[in-house]
Amino acid sequence: MQATIKEKVTFTGTGLHSGAAARMVVHPAPTGHGIVFRRVDLKPAVDIPALWHNVTPSKLCTLMDDGQGTTLSTVEHIMAALVGTGVQNVLITVDGPEVPILDGSAAPFVRGILRAGIELQAADLRAIRVLRPVEVRDGDAYARLEPADHLEIDFEIDFADAAIGHQEKKLDMANGAFLRELADSRTFCRQSDVDMMRKNGLALGGTYLNAVVVDGANVLSPGGLRHRDEAVRHKMLDAMGDLGLAGAPLLARYTGHRAGHAMTNRLLRALFADPTAWTWELCSPALENRLPGAGVANYVVDASDWAVA
Repeated sequence: MQATIKEKVTFTGTGLHSGAAARMVVHPAPTGHGIVFRRVDLKPAVDIPALWHNVTPSKLCTLMDDGQGTTLSTVEHIMAALVGTGVQNVLITVDGPEVPILDGSAAPFVRGILRAGIELQAADLRAIRVLRPVEVRDGDAYARLEPADHLEIDFEIDFADAAIGHQEKKLDMANGAFLRELADSRTFCRQSDVDMMRKNGLALGGTYLNAVVVDGANVLSPGGLRHRDEAVRHKMLDAMGDLGLAGAPLLARYTGHRAGHAMTNRLLRALFADPTAWTWELCSPALENRLPGAGVANYVVDASDWAVA
């Protein structure tokens, strides 16, 4: 069945790139509503549905655009949290041009969603089944979707900095795997990138507490890494959020090699440009049990973030 949250939940913090205070409220929504962002700082307020064709290419984040000049940036982490908890219908109000970065992962958003509670709704859920491989490339980098009976993510990265280096990971995203394996992994960057971005008026809200900052073999953020391979886990988190802009659960295997936000969006555009590459499928109970949010409504927040009740 489709799902929303039982009550609204508020997140306050700072925009990663703007450095401005940001307040975001996730509200319950009726069946068929989908995920919609609303800029409430504008008069009148502007709605931007969270769909692949409302994305403007950006290397640093996922940037939504209503096509009339209104944008909202850095939506990938809240999108990943919603996909990972199996929530399809919410209205998300934001009082500025950027979603708050919080700790740089999706974990605070997941905690808020779980505390608000997940409510199953009396409406059937449809998934998007990928029927044949679709791929986009940019030099050595590529992203690919292939047929699968549930969402799988396979990612590989390779950085010169020894603190990151070569990392690869593959996960079946069914049954709460996102919460257990990816949700707490933070965005990362090199100190040299931070210096360059700030010279260009970006990353003004970035700190060592909301990103993993590395310099060669050194991890500069206090406390070090949450996972030895936190970097590739975060890239998988980003991919999960960006794939959520398909507008429905995906039944596919996603493979990313040095891929980023813009490439994943290009991949969705290539998929939907070919009507022979995908089809709608009504979710049976057996299929619903293979989706990322299956069983998550029974999770409770505790000292270790979440556990099955």
